[in-house]
Amino acid sequence: MKLNVIITGATGMVGEGVLQECIANPAVEKILLINRKPTGYSHPKIEEILHSNFNDISPIAERVKGYDACYFCLGVSSVGMKEPDYYAVTYTLTLNFAKVLAAQNPQMTFCYVSGAGTDSTEQGRQMWARVKGKTENDLLKLPFKAVYNFRPAVMKPTKGARNVKGIYRAILVLFPLFRAFNRTYFLTLEEVGKAMINVVIKGNPTAVVEVTDIARLSQQAVGLKQD
Repeated sequence: MKLNVIITGATGMVGEGVLQECIANPAVEKILLINRKPTGYSHPKIEEILHSNFNDISPIAERVKGYDACYFCLGVSSVGMKEPDYYAVTYTLTLNFAKVLAAQNPQMTFCYVSGAGTDSTEQGRQMWARVKGKTENDLLKLPFKAVYNFRPAVMKPTKGARNVKGIYRAILVLFPLFRAFNRTYFLTLEEVGKAMINVVIKGNPTAVVEVTDIARLSQQAVGLKQD
């Protein structure tokens, strides 16, 4: 099975890690990047669309037809944000984007990068967790072939990544120690990328993909090697 995939957020750490794995994985034949600014990546698999308004991708609707999967890695930190602003960027933008994809690709698998601790009840005390929970829940209502809400926790950046924030540079140093204590909670972005590719091919029993599920899925794909 050869996959044609769309990736958003490839100028961020998670999206770049997923992109690097899609480039390396022979199961992925074509990669469409949709970004506000160039990624700087050039590869025969890659086509890149620069689009400024992610709330309205109708102008590029014809160009997103014929894809098997979307890896939606676009997101922002809630730190310092008020709920209406975070809601607009996290929920409204994501749903607006996904609705166009669903209309153009009803056989698509949509993988949303959420986060460990997301609140599916939408009633919890943490603002970010409620908003992420509502986003997950409403993505599941869209007419995709499948939706998987990925909830990673701590992730080690991929070697050679260009979009690594300061705190994650520290994690690179301490990761072997963290990993020794918990091989599933502390994931590599390589594992996250492998799991995303594999879930499109093989599926998963649940729509919510927790940290342990990501670790398991990453090991199921052919030819994978653990750190």
